[in-house]
Amino acid sequence: MALPPSLEVRLRRLALDNAVHHEGEARPGPLVSRLLASDPALRSHSSELHRLAISIATEVTAMDRSAQERALSALGGPEPSPVRAPSTAGELPPLAEAIEGHVVLRMAPFPSGALHIGNARMIFINEAYRRRYKGQLLLVLDDTVGSEEKRVETEFFDLILRDLERSGVTPDATYYKSDRIPRHYEWAARVIDSGAAYVCVCPADLLRENRKSGSACPERAQSVETTRADWQKMLSGAFAPGEAVLRLKTDLQDPDPAFRDRVLLRISDFDHPRVGHRYRVWPMLEFSWAVDDIELGITHVIRGKDLVIEDRMQEYIWRVLGIAGPHFLHWGILRVREAKVAKSKAYAEVKSGLYDGWADPRTWSLQSLDRRGITVEAIRRFTLSFGLSLADIEVPAETLYAENRTIIDATTPRRLFVPDPRRVHVDGYPTTLGPVVLPNHPDRTELGTRVVTTGPDFWLPGGELVKNAGMEIRLKDLLNLELPQDLSPGADAAITAKFTSKENKRLPRIQWVGVTDSVPVDILDIDGTHRSGLGEGALRTASPADRLQFERVGFVRVELDWPAGTTPLRVCYGHP
Repeated sequence: MALPPSLEVRLRRLALDNAVHHEGEARPGPLVSRLLASDPALRSHSSELHRLAISIATEVTAMDRSAQERALSALGGPEPSPVRAPSTAGELPPLAEAIEGHVVLRMAPFPSGALHIGNARMIFINEAYRRRYKGQLLLVLDDTVGSEEKRVETEFFDLILRDLERSGVTPDATYYKSDRIPRHYEWAARVIDSGAAYVCVCPADLLRENRKSGSACPERAQSVETTRADWQKMLSGAFAPGEAVLRLKTDLQDPDPAFRDRVLLRISDFDHPRVGHRYRVWPMLEFSWAVDDIELGITHVIRGKDLVIEDRMQEYIWRVLGIAGPHFLHWGILRVREAKVAKSKAYAEVKSGLYDGWADPRTWSLQSLDRRGITVEAIRRFTLSFGLSLADIEVPAETLYAENRTIIDATTPRRLFVPDPRRVHVDGYPTTLGPVVLPNHPDRTELGTRVVTTGPDFWLPGGELVKNAGMEIRLKDLLNLELPQDLSPGADAAITAKFTSKENKRLPRIQWVGVTDSVPVDILDIDGTHRSGLGEGALRTASPADRLQFERVGFVRVELDWPAGTTPLRVCYGHP
């Protein structure tokens, strides 16, 4: 989509201001963050914004300092600091018939893995409504028996509880469906007694064909007495798994074939991690919700629109039994473009050892985002900004990253880092130039400074050397030098460059690390791969969980299990 010209002017103004304060270099990431911070409604266009920011930043960086200052003045000077504007798109609508102090909500995750970015809406929207109405929020773990592909395991209960703790959301009470199976049996008997259910023994293929054609199974006409007897057989073990199910009598001509005579309970011999083989008949999720939403006093159910058929099932059961149930609200699907979220796939990769546990960045779990240094507050803001829109939304990860930058940028120290390092000796290096004092943050004097060892020998990034072979370049914040055209002096020999001046000239800027005080660094990337490089000596004082910004690379977080003081320093990449 084409962005309005006024937005391009704002970006240019921000880029010029950014360049004037950073040695003439405009950085695209902060430009996008500033715009999104001032107008969250732009987040759905963050990809286009980022592309335009790169183009404008490149153009502005190529200008000399005086031209940048003149252009900024012509646009009215620096833009005021961003004020977070309210977003009507992200406003949560009031809950129907809600009474302050009497609203009861529930989160009902299926315990098949760690909670991920897709579950964040469940957490933070429900929590926002609990706060608004001073109500209660229950955690109801949907630990029905599952399947071979979607297993319930003991560790998942603890994972979910830790994820909620990490999110700062404490449920008012926690329930397990596996503790409530006898209650589900009682409700099943009530539905049977109403004449609205029957025990079906049709083979799966015949069941599917009948549902598709709208035809009744032979057992649909059975008497209530027969259904009661067959139900007891299901409970006692007379039927094997797959031989019988309890089905609800709905309209066989319903426009949605999937709603025709849906299954309420089925037989399973899977070993459950909490109750073992105590129960062999298990409720389908929508039947368990129909029971528990009433018995636990839920007043409003808020969930994805993909569960609308479950709403219909619950309401149908309540009508059969003459019960008024809670209100339903829905949101559309929210996808982060780069996040390939699939619990079943993540489960397989974690179990096989291919992934580094549930905190592996490829899972996009909440704990993996924490490992990358993405704050809970950023995830909360990101999630709530889309409100309860029913539209399906796909946004780039940059939208989440922009939120995180606005939170951590001002408090995150900068550090020098060189990927693919190659040794460069500077011929004619000034003998008077010793260690330099650099700010820990370009705009926050309160973060202090650190002393950085310099040359005459430096580690410089190999890719930048190749790109600028034979040219004059500037080592950022330090000096200018001329690179040789031939960058192949030998396998282990240093490249020799020539000192030209210390003047802050308009030259390509390259990151550097002094050879005599460098620290090996290992970066775990979002795709699970590793890259190595060298960082400045100040990294020796890093601690586990520290957030840092590697200049010209991005934000990283020191690994929690890194033994402080050892090498290499191990960090996980967060975002640009």
